[in-house]
Parts: sequence; structure tokens; C-alpha cells
Amino acid sequence: MLSSVQIHDPLEPSIDTELLKELRIDGVHREDTEASGMPKWAIALVVAGALLALSSALIWWFLMGNRPVAVQTAVVQANGQGATGDAVLQATGYVTARRAATVSAQITGTLTEVLIDEGFRVKKGQVLARLDDSGLRAGLLAAEAQARASQASIVQLRAQLAQAEADAGRQTELGASGMATRQAQEQTATAVRAYAAQLDAAHRQFEVTQAQVSIARVNFDYATVRAPFDGVVTARSAQVGEIISPLSAGGGFTRTGVGTIVDMDSLEVAVDVNEAYIAQVKSDMPCEAVLDAYPDWKIPAHVVAVIPSADRGKATVKVRVALDQKDVRVLPDMGVRVSFLAARPRAQAALVPGALLPPAALAQRHGGEVVFVVHDGKAIQNAVKFGPDVGKFRLVIEGLKAGETVILSPAAELKDGSTVASKE
Repeated sequence: MLSSVQIHDPLEPSIDTELLKELRIDGVHREDTEASGMPKWAIALVVAGALLALSSALIWWFLMGNRPVAVQTAVVQANGQGATGDAVLQATGYVTARRAATVSAQITGTLTEVLIDEGFRVKKGQVLARLDDSGLRAGLLAAEAQARASQASIVQLRAQLAQAEADAGRQTELGASGMATRQAQEQTATAVRAYAAQLDAAHRQFEVTQAQVSIARVNFDYATVRAPFDGVVTARSAQVGEIISPLSAGGGFTRTGVGTIVDMDSLEVAVDVNEAYIAQVKSDMPCEAVLDAYPDWKIPAHVVAVIPSADRGKATVKVRVALDQKDVRVLPDMGVRVSFLAARPRAQAALVPGALLPPAALAQRHGGEVVFVVHDGKAIQNAVKFGPDVGKFRLVIEGLKAGETVILSPAAELKDGSTVASKE
């Protein structure tokens, strides 16, 4: 007689049927339960307690495992960005233009052309816009015609004067021979003087008409708006068809300018220095300027002047600082930080690019040095590569960028991806 053999799939987990039978409370094995002496309600109570303990453990893990770790952070600076050793004072301010102009016409008129836009570079005398000049052109043509008429009158009077002088000469000859009366001689002499006076008046009138032509030409030229100096257009204020005027009029419907031009060569820095430290700032004092937009770029500069006036509301004194290097990256109204130096910086070798890391930010993980960078409230573990030390800082050339926030003195339980919160 052959006995039946059961073949199990090796990948299928084996099930102990005896254990399943023991877990059953009601049904087939009721007699076993009753035989054991443990009532059904006691077994249910044990199972409920186990479930409660398990749920409590899960809740504790969820709350404690996701609680943010309080950490102390610092922002990493680029190599060469920190304050120099001979800096005696630092102040913040803005880039300003010493020469900027809102260009307008000297007369009121309607714009027919606007030839500029923001960002355009213009030269001195370049045409920026044109106004409707039909009336001014007609006035110029009338003045020029009047000048030509005055010139023709001069030619006519000059001819008449010549004739009068010839008549007077003949009368004088006839009078010498007794063939002309004294009255005739006086009449011809008077005619000469009259024509001479008329010719002189015609010359004066011609000068008047020439002046009128000049006035009309100037007024006509006012219809063309030109650049007063070389610069860059930073704003376009009017469009074709609008009326512009050198004076504000028309209830706000009249523009007072075509656009704004800034001379980029006149850019400098204006900083506010606390009045308690203003005695340390001297004229022609060397400085270093760092733009907020380019924190890795140091611009050599010097003090132009200390404005002899204080702001009592802010307790500061304004200082003008000239930039020794001109660059297209420097724009008006940019934020800037100025370091006032005790002496001009000496020439030095080119700096190795990288980020200056405080040694306290280093941590040991898996036998290597790493740093934790804060990103979106998470601690991100980065492996770093070092260059030569810079003073008290470690120079990181790979794995970290200037401006990133690192965790100082990271705890041993801090891991990659941990939720963190900065200490107050």
C-alpha cells in the first residue's frame, strides 16, 4: 500500500498547521481551550494588549523618529571672500551714478519717433526721439524767406545809392561850370544820404531776419531729442503718439521725459558709516568692494570724500567710494559691502577656488570626513575633497559650494536625510 506524499514548493513558506489549530479559539478546538482552563475573554484580553503595545510602539517611532534635530548652522564663504586682515571697518551701501539724466524735449510736442529702449548704449548727440515738427518747419521756412527778402532789398538799395551818387557827381561838375543850380546839387546830395540811410536800415533789418532764422532753426532743432552724454538707457518713459513737455501739465497725461540715461563710467559706491567710527575713514583711503550679486569678486576702490553731513535718524555719515575697476557687471542700485583697509593690499598669488569650511562642521562617517548640508530642512551628507588650509578654515575644493549652509558639530545620531531645525 502506497502512502500519499505531499510535495511543497520550496518558494512557498511552510505553514505549521498545528500552530494554526492552537491559535483558534472557537470552533473545532473549543474543547482544547476549555481543557486548558483559560477562558475565551482572557485570550481576547491578551491579544488586545499585544495590539495596544504594538500600536503604541508605532506611534512613538513615528513621532520621535520624525522629530527635527536641533542643530547649529553656518553659511560657507568662498575663498578670499572673508574680511581681510588689514580691514579696519566694514559698511554696506549701494552703487550710484554721479551722472544720470532723464532726457526730455525743451518744447511741448507730440512724439512721432522713439529710437531707444532699455539697455541701449548711446553716444553724445545721438538722436533719441523726434517730435511733430510741421509747425516749426513752417516757421523756419518763413523766417528764411524773410531773410532772403531783406537781402534783396539791400541789393536794390545799394543800386539806388550808386545811381544817386553818380547823379550827385554830375551835378557837382555842372555846378562848377555854372550850368547847374545850387538847389539841384543839394537835391542830389540829399538823395545820396537818404539812400545810404535806407541801405544801412536794410542791413539792420537783414540782421534781424537772420536772428529770426536762427531762432526758428533752434526751435526746429528742439523737436529732435538727443543724448546729452555717452551712456546706457535704463528706462524708456514715453511712446509714439504721447505728448511730452519740459513742464508737468495736462493733468498727468503729459510725459516729462523720453527716457533715462546713465553714464556707466561715473558709477561709484555710496555707503553709510556709523558716526561712531567715521573718524577712522580718511580721504583716498584704500578699500575693497564686494557686490552682493558677485560675492567672490573683490573690486579695489578708494574713498573719494566723506560727506560733511550726518543723518541723525540713522546716526550715520555718507561716504563716497570710487571703484578703481570699471566693469559691465556693475549696475546702478546694486547692493555692495565695502571694507576699509588700513593699507593697500599687496599683490598676491591667485587664490585657489573653493569654499572656506569651519573645522567644526566636519564629521566622521564610515571612516571618512563628511559635512552635512542643510537643504529643505533635511541634513544631506556630502563627501568633500580638501585643498590647502586657509588660516583657521579648511578649503573645500569639491563637494561644497560657497553660500551653502552647513551643520556645526553634527551629533553622532545625525544621519543623511535627518530632519533638522536651526537652534534659536
